[in-house]
Amino acid sequence: MTNRIDRAFDRLRSANEGALIAFVTAGDPSIEGTPQLIADLASAGADIVELGVPYSDPLADGPTIQDSTQRALDRGTTPDTVFQLVRQARTLTEVPIVLMTAYNIALKYGLDRYAKTCSEYGADGCILTDLPPEGSADWKAAADAAGVSTVFLVAPTSTPDRIALITKYSTGFIYCVSRTGVTGTRQELPTELRDLVTNIRSGTDKPVCVGFGISSADHVKQVVDFADGAVIGSALVSFLHKNRDNSNLADETRSLVSDWKKGTIRD
Repeated sequence: MTNRIDRAFDRLRSANEGALIAFVTAGDPSIEGTPQLIADLASAGADIVELGVPYSDPLADGPTIQDSTQRALDRGTTPDTVFQLVRQARTLTEVPIVLMTAYNIALKYGLDRYAKTCSEYGADGCILTDLPPEGSADWKAAADAAGVSTVFLVAPTSTPDRIALITKYSTGFIYCVSRTGVTGTRQELPTELRDLVTNIRSGTDKPVCVGFGISSADHVKQVVDFADGAVIGSALVSFLHKNRDNSNLADETRSLVSDWKKGTIRD
């Protein structure tokens, strides 16, 4: 069963482009503006949008996304709010949407219910950041039945056996964490990142996308030289917050994302 994520990578492969994946937190800078923000990201060139579902104890997130999550929670953003925002976004864009949150959110919601609601409201995949593949059978059964992709994360510390397990169970794409630690912008990419992606790709033909620390078009260009896509989160979240009162925010956001997208065009 294919969904919007699979079709996006098929299109990008045919065009010899890498994927630009943009992360934003649902409900930040505002709840009511999130659907249009998703559409703006898509129109500017984002091939996939990761939408953070706010959680009171965010995992793997650095200060920028932690603060964004707290602002969204303070505004009253809940999982049901996020589903409604996805449904509204679907009236504006067909960009693939991947929900990113902690496993406890889906578990408390009910795994079958969470997966079915994702599908019914228009979310194409989920990243449950603290769900290991070894313990994912119940979620995978629910997600697969609903046609929802499950994206697992590979870290620089992942062993060959663990990488093999993650590549087996991931659907949609594989999220390669560029470095140990938490999210946040960095000036340079790790020198060993290419080898990590090469190791992952040696055992699968599934797309491999790199996140954590990517913050510029140059970073994106470097990444898509050896990977299938690049994820930008903290740099975008920070930009949106700092410019939240700017009357030209939508235009400037599209300009920024368009510049990042240029980095995905392979020579």
